[in-house]
Amino acid sequence: MAAPEKKLEMLRQRAEDIARGQRTWSHSQAQALSADVVQKMLHELQVHQIELEMQNEELRRAQIELDVERAKYFDLYDLAPLGYCSVNEAGLILKANLAASNLFGKARGVLIEQPISRFIVKAWQDTYYLLIQRLIASGNPQHAELEMLRSDGYRFWARLAASAETESGGHLRLRLIINDISEHKEAEEKLYESEERFRSLFNSMDEGYSIIQMYFDTTGKAVDFRYLECNPSFERQSGLHNAMGKRVSEVIPTVEPIWIEAYGKVSLTGEPARFTSEVGALNRWFDVYAFRIGPIPDRRVAVIFSDVTDRKRAEADRQFLDDILQTKNAELERATEVAEKANLAKSDFLSSMSHELRTPLTAILGFAQLMETSKPPPTEPQKRSLEQIVKAGWYLLDLINEILDMATIESGKLALTMESVSLASLMLECQAMIEPQALKRNVSVNFEKSGFDCFVHADRTRLKQAVINILSNAVKYNTPGGSVVVTCISCDGGRLRISVQDTGEGLSPDKIKQLFQPFNRLGQEVNTEPGTGIGLVVTKQLVELMDGTIGVESTVGKGSIFWIELNLHGEQASQTDADADADADADADADADALRALGADPGQSYLTTLLYVEDNAANLMLVEDIMTRRPGIRLISARDGLSGVAMARAALPDMILMDVHLPGISGVDAMRILAHDPLTAHIPILALSANAMPQDIQNGLNAGFFKYLTKPIRVTELLETLDMTLAFTRAKLAQARELEVL
Repeated sequence: MAAPEKKLEMLRQRAEDIARGQRTWSHSQAQALSADVVQKMLHELQVHQIELEMQNEELRRAQIELDVERAKYFDLYDLAPLGYCSVNEAGLILKANLAASNLFGKARGVLIEQPISRFIVKAWQDTYYLLIQRLIASGNPQHAELEMLRSDGYRFWARLAASAETESGGHLRLRLIINDISEHKEAEEKLYESEERFRSLFNSMDEGYSIIQMYFDTTGKAVDFRYLECNPSFERQSGLHNAMGKRVSEVIPTVEPIWIEAYGKVSLTGEPARFTSEVGALNRWFDVYAFRIGPIPDRRVAVIFSDVTDRKRAEADRQFLDDILQTKNAELERATEVAEKANLAKSDFLSSMSHELRTPLTAILGFAQLMETSKPPPTEPQKRSLEQIVKAGWYLLDLINEILDMATIESGKLALTMESVSLASLMLECQAMIEPQALKRNVSVNFEKSGFDCFVHADRTRLKQAVINILSNAVKYNTPGGSVVVTCISCDGGRLRISVQDTGEGLSPDKIKQLFQPFNRLGQEVNTEPGTGIGLVVTKQLVELMDGTIGVESTVGKGSIFWIELNLHGEQASQTDADADADADADADADADALRALGADPGQSYLTTLLYVEDNAANLMLVEDIMTRRPGIRLISARDGLSGVAMARAALPDMILMDVHLPGISGVDAMRILAHDPLTAHIPILALSANAMPQDIQNGLNAGFFKYLTKPIRVTELLETLDMTLAFTRAKLAQARELEVL
């Protein structure tokens, strides 16, 4: 019995005793009491009254304590996170807290009198019954894990703790504590799966894996380690047998200290380490990754490693070869530098040679051309001599040009302008250029038109040079009355073949092998036909630079077929060659229209001043003689650049013909001075130079020359250029005057 209830019972018994004692008094006895006795009895009654009030207060406090205890019981029982159930011997639920109600998914009132087994998965009910049997037999609390059911069929894992007590009357009451451990079981399952994956990885990984335990001396220095665990690849990667459980000092007595020190540092600091090193005793190199596992006192380190001996040996071999290669590269660089210097010297020499040879050729060919057309005309013997001089001069010039072309190509300095080239337009130009030569030799040339209406990807100028070289040989080495046929067909792979077939003597296989050798004329040097043996070599190099191929098919006594294959280009082009020609014609027409606008005849000569700046007396004399053919042009001259600038400012000529190499300042510098002077900026300046390499011409035009003519002078070309320049100048003047009028 509780202490408050026992106190209350004692108080009640005492009150009953007092009441019985009071009922034993008679009325007469009461009247006989003295005032002192009455007074005393009243005092006792007051004391008893106070006592009763104190007892009532104590009872109220006891009631409050009881209510608090009940509240605690409610918190512990009804609001506990674990499910509590009371079950009788028949397995029926007598009482359940809120947690149990939530676990089973039913209100507590509904759970009462329900069999607990209906909330246990059928496969686990035997586990529950065995638990109860052990509990009854031993009287000790029992535990089990099993699957239980919610009312909606949801299954969950629970840990069941059961205890029993015997009630009055001998009835057995079971108390069950139910803890939902689904998350715990799920975590266990994941942990198990993780361990299985780890074990599978541990056993199947190609890298060696081991767990080692470090040993330190009293100073904290790592002195040894023991292999605690090794995977199957450990032996294959390391070459060590039966290492598990042994110290490294037993397995590899001469192991390098770096291994023990590295693992010891990982064990002490917890910082992972990755390194590559050699175990000399095993003659193997290893890539290693080591990291600490477990708490520091365990001194355990996990090691993942791979045998990289083959790689290290390959790296050593590669380094050896690299060293050799670097040495060879250094030697090659030195040789290349020497070759480049030699090549530069060769280019400078060729450029200088070109200039030095062209200068006297200018006088030879220029005066010979003038003598051919002089009045009175030369006699027949003189005419024949002049023809030989001109022929030999132009041959020498061709030889210079071809040597320079070949040198430029071989030095890698030839710049190509690859574009979409109209084959039809190019072939018309080639036909116009080759027909006079063919007519002289009585050789017919037939350009089959079919197949020419396409575009090829090439440098227009260089392609024309290559085709003309082949056509010239086909005419030159043909039989009298022979023929040349030019055809064009499409090939596989987006290519186009241009074929030139002649009816000459043909070439034997031995001669075909020597065909593209420099200066090898294949025995033709005994003939009267001039040639250098360079043309086909240059042609082959040009074609290959344009990503093309060149070949020959020949039969002795029947003739040869030379062909060039090039890449086709889309027919859409921003401006075809025909368009360009049309634009050029339109520009010429515009110039003529401008002259007519001034009330002049475009073909009429006008009094014009030409300033020629030239230090070579022979060249100056030649141009003076040429200008006698143009009575409307007045020629003035200067012998150096500074004099030329001064004379241009004083005379304000209509045109200036400027040599590039001049005493004092160069022709380029003189041109720039005049171009920046407002007084002379409008005067067109034409270069006339023996520097005739393509790069020289391009540099001159880039510098600002209006046109760039090369020596030796072609009389007709010079006169036509002067006429064109004069027409252009007057057209611009007319446009300027029209703008002033407007």
